Amino acid sequence: MHCPFCDHDDTRVIDSRLVADGGQVRRRRECGHCGERYTTFETAELVMPRVVKSDGKRDPFDENKLRAGLLRALEKRPVSMEQLEAAVSRIGHRLRSTGEREVPARQIGELVMEELRELDDVAYVRFASVYRSFQDISDFRAEVERLEKEGGKG
Repeated sequence: MHCPFCDHDDTRVIDSRLVADGGQVRRRRECGHCGERYTTFETAELVMPRVVKSDGKRDPFDENKLRAGLLRALEKRPVSMEQLEAAVSRIGHRLRSTGEREVPARQIGELVMEELRELDDVAYVRFASVYRSFQDISDFRAEVERLEKEGGKG
């Protein structure tokens, strides 16, 4: 790393500590040329894959959109914000762990369905009705019957 004072590239780490619940490393550095000390912070760069929409358009992954969709489905349901955030985190982790640079929007929708299925059946059916474009009450009935057969939650 280059020294911010003299721009020399001979610096050494003299102290490292975890900060921000272990999500960041604070390093004290000293320049071997001018002797100045300074602090740097190191975090992991987590690159999310781009989302490929059904029309072929590619958008950056937006965690806020994911959260908003889950919140809409979970509106007035007995699911805590902690449970919601954990679901968002699990979906993000699963997307990153694919190692892919792009993922189809459909894959994200399926991950959301899995999470909602575990959190709350009503929220799951709400999301499924939009996601799978239910056309009439028979579509709802079929989904509810499938949930009852599998032993649902909520």
